[in-house]
Parts: sequence; structure tokens; C-alpha cells
Amino acid sequence: MTPAIFGLSGLTLTDDERAFFRDADPAGYILFGRNVQDRAQLRALTDSLRDIHGRARLLITIDQEGGRVARMKAPEWTAYPAGEAFDRLYDLAPASAIEAARANAEALGHDLAEVGITCTHAPVLDVRQPGAHDVIGDRAYGSEPMRVAAIGRAVLDGLERAGICGTIKHMPGHGRSLVDTHKELPTVTASDAELELDLAPFKALADAPMAMTGHLVFTAWDGDHPATQSPFVIERIIRQRIGFGGLLLTDDLDMEALSGSVPERAEASVAAGCDIALNCWGRMPDMVGIASRLPVMGPETAVRLERALAVTRVDGAAGRQAELLAKRDTLLELAA
Repeated sequence: MTPAIFGLSGLTLTDDERAFFRDADPAGYILFGRNVQDRAQLRALTDSLRDIHGRARLLITIDQEGGRVARMKAPEWTAYPAGEAFDRLYDLAPASAIEAARANAEALGHDLAEVGITCTHAPVLDVRQPGAHDVIGDRAYGSEPMRVAAIGRAVLDGLERAGICGTIKHMPGHGRSLVDTHKELPTVTASDAELELDLAPFKALADAPMAMTGHLVFTAWDGDHPATQSPFVIERIIRQRIGFGGLLLTDDLDMEALSGSVPERAEASVAAGCDIALNCWGRMPDMVGIASRLPVMGPETAVRLERALAVTRVDGAAGRQAELLAKRDTLLELAA
């Protein structure tokens, strides 16, 4: 198996994609708006991916946070709020905010399960910082680490009730970035002591099955490499200090924060200690190059992948979406 997640070019698989995916046997896939039309189309697409590999349990992922980061959009699907909505409610009623976040995440998870998606890249555990770039912004659950952790835990729990694996992101913390990593590489000059605030939510949720790195340089730890490609950050900070033992994905390798060709970026990231290289855009030359450069998936990564795929829907949880959305809306109205 190739330790990579690949994107797709459109609403259906091309013959070239089908043949390549069969040979490369990637760890999983990621879907974007270009792959999403309606329920019937999306379910057919995910079923076709499973057919290639002949296994029902397959990592099929999407960025469905809510707010501005949503690939499955209204009116076909429910529109979900950004993380900031739960932060506002927490100011008034912490327990209500946690319950609203849990209900919201479970309802969102049922949307994903219905169309054969097994993982969303949420919750965002980045601690919001004043003056930082808006690339995180209202996606964050707040500027206080334990609040972020509490809401993030509720999101993971809600997703799991629906049978969906969540992804905590962006390790070791994206809240201080002064630029958009889609466009350039941020350098964070905070001290090790200051960065403890950024690490705190990830430490609290270190038992999550899956996490995503951030493409940021932290001068306190490694001034020469972004976290995604830093052996020191991945081993000493993410694995040891945070204590994360789950499946570690890169953020999107196509982002301009990274240098070199996309296959070179994948190779450097996996060599640094990331389990999985995430390549989102479905460009065949890049995917072929990644598959040729990466080693076969190692046994530790295979175990972590199986653990992530083991998330299953709670008995009796199906069919509760209307009830969950009504509960969420009643709670969020407290902060309206």
C-alpha cells in the first residue's frame, strides 16, 4: 500500500485513475467540491473507489468543517456553522456549547456516512491568536486552549457516534500564522514556553485516531524546516511532547508554503516521520511521481490506519439528524 491520500479529478473516475489507483493502492482518498454534485452521484463515486480495492473499509476523506470550509454545500446538504459559533455560546454556557458542538458534529457525520465518506478533516484545534492571518480565523473554537480542547472533544465524539473518524489539525498549531499557508510559508518566532499554549489542545486530545500537520516553521524548534518536514517537530514535539500516537497526515502538499516538486515534498514529509502524504488535486503526473518515490507503507502506519478505520456508528444513532439539528439550533439561539 502506498502511504498517500490522493484526490480525484471530477464527478466520476476516469479510466486512467481507476487503473492507477488499482496499481498504487493508496491509503485513501480526499474529495473536493469538484467531486461533489448530489447524494446519488457522491455515493456512486465512493462505491466505485471501494470496488477498485475490494474492501468495504476504505479511508475516504473530505474537508467538511462547517462555515467556509465545506465541500458538500446547501441546498443539497445542510449548512453547518463555523467553529466560532460554539466559542460564542461557550462564553454564556459552556456545557450548552459542548452539547451543541457534539450534536452538530453527529448530524454532519450522518451526512458523510450516507454517501460513503469515512473521515472528515476536523476538528480544528488551533488556538486563535490576535493579529494572526484569517486563514484560521472563525474556524477556531476560541483563544483559550482548554475551551478549544473541550469543544474539539465534543466534535470528535459526535463524529464517532455517526461512524466518522475525525482529524485533529493542524499540529503543532496554526493559530499564530501571519500568512496564508496556501500562498507562502509562515515563520513563527514564539518561544518554546509561549508555544505550550498552542500544544495544549492537542495534548488533551492526543488519543484522537488521526491528525494533520501544519506547514509552518517554528524557530524555537527547527528554523530550517516546516513542521510537516521536520524530524525534530514530528518526533520530539508531536509524538513525544504532545503524545500523539495516531495516524499523522501532512496538510495538502500542493500548498505554496512548501518548496520543490509535489513528489519531492511527499518524499521529504514521509522521511521526516509523517505517516501519510496528502495530495489533494488529482493531477496524474504528481500522483504517479508520489507513488514512485514513497516506500511501501510500514507496519506501524498500517496499524494506525486500521485503528482509524475501526470507528463505527453507535447502534441506534442513524435517523436522528433532525433531532440533533433541532437540539443544536435551540442551544445556539442562547447566544444569538
